[in-house]
Amino acid sequence: MGDGIIDSAILITYDRRDATDEAVALCEAAGYTISHIIKQKFLNRPKYGISEDMLFKLKDLANTLNPDVIIYDEVLRPSQNYNLASRLHRNVLDRETLILEIFERRASSAESRLQVKMAQMRYESNRAREKVRLARAGEQPGFMGIGKFEVDVYYNDIQHRMNSVRHKLEKAGRQRRLHRQGRIRMGLKTVSLAGYTSAGKTTLFNILTGENNKSSDVLFTTLSTTTRRFYANNEPFLLSDTVGFISKLPAYMIDAFRSTLEEMIHADVTIVVLDAGDTEVNLLRKYRSCMSTLNRLGVEGHRLVFALNKSDTVTESEMASRVDRLNIQDKRWAAVSALTGQDVESLRELIFAAAGTKSV
Repeated sequence: MGDGIIDSAILITYDRRDATDEAVALCEAAGYTISHIIKQKFLNRPKYGISEDMLFKLKDLANTLNPDVIIYDEVLRPSQNYNLASRLHRNVLDRETLILEIFERRASSAESRLQVKMAQMRYESNRAREKVRLARAGEQPGFMGIGKFEVDVYYNDIQHRMNSVRHKLEKAGRQRRLHRQGRIRMGLKTVSLAGYTSAGKTTLFNILTGENNKSSDVLFTTLSTTTRRFYANNEPFLLSDTVGFISKLPAYMIDAFRSTLEEMIHADVTIVVLDAGDTEVNLLRKYRSCMSTLNRLGVEGHRLVFALNKSDTVTESEMASRVDRLNIQDKRWAAVSALTGQDVESLRELIFAAAGTKSV
């Protein structure tokens, strides 16, 4: 994408409201304007991901609309990407490439830029062998930037670059550990914010700490960790905001951001922020996605506090129904509005209780 230029895209996604909404939000976050949406029940057919019939329709549509890219809301194998691109004569981005583009746009700190670079190289490494096989077959020399690299040279080059970035991230990780040890010596309890991207974590961070960090409905506004002091029951705590989760976020992307996300592993309390304004179906899907990621990271369940944010957008009975649907009645939860400040004090009390802090 050129600087200041908004590229147009045809989006191919699942024929479900939640999937379409999320795919559109991802496209917008990456800076694309959608000229047409194609909805399909299946996106995993062997050759193109879509059927031959749909491919013909897509080709006619692309010739008419002339989009800059085709965005495919699923993971494509290099062969599928090549097959689509060669038939359509367009650049094709799959879901993971799109997310990586967003990460690249959002990365502002030196560490987050390194994390994005690591994720990009992990993506490239996972596909290296098949890309080289395609290039060797002469189907398209230089496809996806391979040139005439032999597989071992290409693969080893990626590994070498990954090792260099990994060492820099490890250094940043050691610095984080020193900071954590310093906080422990000072007797400060730590709290991390977790949750689906655009659930309102940064707005909640701002109202708890009095900060004015950038918040937005755009996905992945926050990629680097910000830590500030706040108070609960007159006791000081440190609160960290982290990168948001999203459905089908692959393990290698979580691993790339591990040095940021590990703040949650070591936190005394993790606040799981959920958008109560979502439909119950979407809310449950996002809740499960968050819990899956937290389990993968090793965050312990007894440290969790649930903040059902945007409570000002639902009625009391709707909120009760959402709590039942999530089955969190017996867990620590609060219905809050980070925008209006509604019941944020109740959340502070839950944080205080979950941290096991005793008043002096």
